Amino acid sequence: MSARPDLYDKALDRAAAHARDWLAEIPTRAVPPRVSADEIVAALGELPDGPTDAADVVDLLAQHVEPGLMAIGSGRFFGWVMGGVLPAALGADWLVSAWDQNTGMRYPTPGTTATEEVAATWLLDLLGLPATSGVGFVTGGTMANFTGLAAARRAVLTRAGWDLDRDGLTGGPRVTVLVGADRHTSVDVSLRYLGLGAPTPVEADEQGRIRPAALAAALAEVDGPVIVALQAGNLHSGAFDPFGECVAVAHEHGAWVHVDGAFGLWAAASPGLRHLVAGIEGADSWGTDAHKTLNTPYDCGIAIVRDPAALRSAFGIQASYLINAADHGDPLDRVPEMSRRARGVPVWAALRSLGRSGVTDLIDGLAANARKIADGIASVPGAEILNDVVYTQVSVAFGDDDQTKAVADRLLADGTAWMSGSRWRDRAVLRVSVSNWSTDADDVAASVDAVRRAAAGA
Repeated sequence: MSARPDLYDKALDRAAAHARDWLAEIPTRAVPPRVSADEIVAALGELPDGPTDAADVVDLLAQHVEPGLMAIGSGRFFGWVMGGVLPAALGADWLVSAWDQNTGMRYPTPGTTATEEVAATWLLDLLGLPATSGVGFVTGGTMANFTGLAAARRAVLTRAGWDLDRDGLTGGPRVTVLVGADRHTSVDVSLRYLGLGAPTPVEADEQGRIRPAALAAALAEVDGPVIVALQAGNLHSGAFDPFGECVAVAHEHGAWVHVDGAFGLWAAASPGLRHLVAGIEGADSWGTDAHKTLNTPYDCGIAIVRDPAALRSAFGIQASYLINAADHGDPLDRVPEMSRRARGVPVWAALRSLGRSGVTDLIDGLAANARKIADGIASVPGAEILNDVVYTQVSVAFGDDDQTKAVADRLLADGTAWMSGSRWRDRAVLRVSVSNWSTDADDVAASVDAVRRAAAGA
């Protein structure tokens, strides 16, 4: 017999109540966690000998874990590159858990698979990418890069006459991967996972953009299969590589072009920001994160490959017990997982709730708030904005490294806003990443005031 529906009622009611309490507190809550991981480990205790009522389990979890939560959904959270959660996307994600569909195959889970297919179609349209591209929903930006680069690895080796599937990498031609000197580390770690080793860095300018002339020179020196990894949105400056020139010269040399667009790929959906990604549609694969700019719940990366056959060749699985969708392909043919939740459903919900104009407004609003924050911090005595604020990122220094680190420490201790420290252009920086749909003028003002207090040593 199936589990009785009423057995879920109390646990779900308690979960909903705790979720509402958490969401209601976020606007006024201090951003940092209040307790450490070690304190939570101690509070959660040992495994009991017998069962515990489901509703009591939910209550215990909320009681002990909530003090250790970071208010990432706050409009005053600007750490790393983490968005908030749109209401429709959150509601859809709850349904994904309740439905509990293993969205790996099209035939047994048509409801969630079809929803993901619609979301993929909308994404390609909004981002101006080839409509026939293959789209896979993965865990995040790193796995999106991994997926695109895996398709690239197989494709360039096949062109070189090497059978990767049969012979592996051992004894095969070396695959050279050219990257901008200021790329994100997720590209490097993806290459490590793929057994391709360290990439070859190419000179970048002061904003982190790869120099086309340097790329052309590097390509001219490569003998053998080659991949070029470009960047849409530098982690510190928000800058974009010059895609038109770089894609053209890379293809002249027979290279596969992958774009790490974890948060910057979304500029393509804004008429006012689309110039930043001019020529990006000419690449061969792209990676992005829906839980960054689009503000879906964790986790949801998106891998896009121009040639769906190349993606399917890299990840496709055939087994007698599987019911493969020969005509359409299955989700498991486009990602490095056979079993997974329906990550694309909250993407569909986010896009359906926003509509085309809402997506544009979301992206334009994030960029506008970044400029407002930069302008506000620029008026703080001793503050120096180090980047051209073209998108959603702001990097700030306060004198020497020790002063900058001290300001960052005081800001985090204050708790009003969270801006993560980093190092860029051989300087300690306070890095601001505007990624939350809910950040408003009051959040901007409160956050700038918090930086002002921290800089003054208050």
